[in-house]
Amino acid sequence: MIRWRQGTVTGLRRRWRGAVELDVTLERRRPEDPAAVRALAYPALVGEPQVGDMVLLNVNALALGLGTGGYALVVALPDRLPADADQPGHVVKARYTPLQAVVLAADEDDSPHRGVLESSDSLDGMPVVTADLHSALPAVVAGVHADRPDARVAYVMTDGGALPAWFSRTLDALADRLAGVVTVGQAFGGDLEATNVHTGLLAARHALRADVAVVAQGPGNLGTGTPWGFSGVAVGEAVNAAATLSGRPVGSLRISAADPRARHRGVSHHSLTAYGRVALAPADLVVPAGVDPDLGVDAALAPLRQRHRIVTVGVAGLDEALRALPVTLSTMGRGLAADHAYFLAAAAAGRHAASLL
Repeated sequence: MIRWRQGTVTGLRRRWRGAVELDVTLERRRPEDPAAVRALAYPALVGEPQVGDMVLLNVNALALGLGTGGYALVVALPDRLPADADQPGHVVKARYTPLQAVVLAADEDDSPHRGVLESSDSLDGMPVVTADLHSALPAVVAGVHADRPDARVAYVMTDGGALPAWFSRTLDALADRLAGVVTVGQAFGGDLEATNVHTGLLAARHALRADVAVVAQGPGNLGTGTPWGFSGVAVGEAVNAAATLSGRPVGSLRISAADPRARHRGVSHHSLTAYGRVALAPADLVVPAGVDPDLGVDAALAPLRQRHRIVTVGVAGLDEALRALPVTLSTMGRGLAADHAYFLAAAAAGRHAASLL
């Protein structure tokens, strides 16, 4: 289940909030191993790596050639363990794994937000944009701020992809555009921690004072190519949570003219399953104006009209907002020019959320 390797740190590379890249030379290599690998360490978990440190690595992602997660991951610096963390918190995430982490949840006794969250059970109509991929987040934020630049946008990160929020360079780049990050479920490393999407949304609204929340999984995702075998199906449950808490669900549709897989061209079958089968509460599903009619978006969404409201949103100025983002947009290896429809659809969802404020 785990491909263990041992190596020595030979260089420090990029770092961003919560993570640092390393060059590691492998020791006692197997025939299939390269001589050196690019590794990623989370200092809050393993301490600060230094050149010359011996490291224990998990190389599963590297061996599998995962596009998003193609790193060897540092499990420990066994010769130089960090000091015990002396901080409040009793909530365990990545539970009963060797690297389970203890965090302070936003609503537990020692949290400064306990009082307000203990008495809160409503989002007060806050727009909640739901998306099935992490790559939609910056585009949604761009759409919100295109019309409401002062709106406070919080990101509620679910655990369908990466568990540590620190893995995301996008979150580091968007730090000054977000009111904060709430990591929910088994995910951890956000500005606030929450038990599930419900408490995460309440924390976004009442602790971070967000005007708009965006719910999506962290970087990476799990997909088997079957109708139900995709971690982003949980986006439908996010719609239900937002509606249950008296929020205003806004669905960002996964629309593509560039994906080579037929099931993802036009409206992805993932969006159709999540919003058509899983989401039991109504949402505003946003279509950008002028979408290529050859993509068959209207026909694909027709069965969803019985429950949801299909909203067409103008796109004037959104392209400029997307290009002005401080991150390089990418989804499934395709950038803004290569998959313009995808990012425009996410930005349109953000614009619609801004219109509800």
